[in-house]
Amino acid sequence: IYLLIVGHSIHFHDKKIALLEAGPRKEYNHVPDTYSNRVSSVSPGSATLLSSFGAWDHVCSLRLKPFQRMQVWDACSEAMIAFEKDDLDDMGYIVENDVIMSALTKQLDAVADRVEVFYRSKAVGYTWPLPSHSCGTSPWVQIELADGRRLQTKLLIGADGHNSVVRKETEIKNIEHQYDQSAVVATLHLSEATNNNVAWQRFLPTGPIALLPLSDTASSLVWSTSHEHASELLTMDEESFVDSINSAFWSNVNHSDFIDTAGAMFRSALSLLRPSGSAVRQLPPSVAKVDPESRAMFPLGMGHATEYVRHRVALIGDAAHRVHPLAGQGVNLGFGDVACLAHHLSAAAFNGNDLGSLKHLLKFETERQRHNVSLIAAIDVLKRLYSTKLAPLVLLRTWGLQATNALPPVKEQIMAIASK
Repeated sequence: IYLLIVGHSIHFHDKKIALLEAGPRKEYNHVPDTYSNRVSSVSPGSATLLSSFGAWDHVCSLRLKPFQRMQVWDACSEAMIAFEKDDLDDMGYIVENDVIMSALTKQLDAVADRVEVFYRSKAVGYTWPLPSHSCGTSPWVQIELADGRRLQTKLLIGADGHNSVVRKETEIKNIEHQYDQSAVVATLHLSEATNNNVAWQRFLPTGPIALLPLSDTASSLVWSTSHEHASELLTMDEESFVDSINSAFWSNVNHSDFIDTAGAMFRSALSLLRPSGSAVRQLPPSVAKVDPESRAMFPLGMGHATEYVRHRVALIGDAAHRVHPLAGQGVNLGFGDVACLAHHLSAAAFNGNDLGSLKHLLKFETERQRHNVSLIAAIDVLKRLYSTKLAPLVLLRTWGLQATNALPPVKEQIMAIASK
């Protein structure tokens, strides 16, 4: 995405830009009949970014599903919170990752005179310049490819995932924590057609389960649970798997009379203070079957690079940070990195400055770390808060969720952050 932004910018008309892509070229003329099991929740802000260079139009021509409401509720109590806009505008879009990749690939063709893509390429060695190069010392990052070719650049951008080789080669420290959870993903078919425009998420003691709309008859599952349970879900027969999903959304086996009574009393008190504050609860759809080949699992973790930049190097996306999927913000944090880096480099190019200089790279780092660190920390706290059945904590989060649901200004602030 970064390459597309700078490729379209007049400020970079005299720059040579290259993309090293380990995989093959991916582009759809039409989407497959079956849905991919890897999807992303794209925020309105990210959609606007993709629109800025024409990629969103291609996404829309292929396949996406907007949602206008999000409902989150606790499996240990009646507490819930619903997010929706008064004007019923889209809160976000569920898009298959392959569709996004296809749209970006198509747009790269439009800037082929500025951006060269090396598909199926692999970097096997890097030579870094000294921060203050003396006479005779190269100011370039040297990159050696597996096929023997050598490239050089004054700015290397690491966008190579949470196991980033660029980050490791620059010896930037990464604070990591592996959660005791794996995510199970699958494509599900609903029992009956519905106006499927709600993103559902329920916090179970073992982890959150989410049902994301793909069409009026299909949804995507993201179920975060223990490694052992995830393995069981992967090997279950279809009927047992579907029953487990429906039970996870509908069962009240984790409720207690004490928590339900205390929550009801608090909710009644809130209704006296704000009679029209709370949103109406909706019931989630039931699941009928699962696409046979769509079930998969992957481990979950949290990570954050202590630095996003070094001399002539910048990290973006999962190379710089990794979050739990419970808030659906992973891809949007990456898109935010892209927009911020492009902004600061465009200003540098306009002023004729060296793009690899730390002077403006540090501005990018400061701006993004202020945003990302707070959001990553909040997501981590939520994950831990909802991973227990201890009555005091259940009661605390029950009252917190009820209070937030009854206060529209607070919900609007949360939606404003999530929509960026």
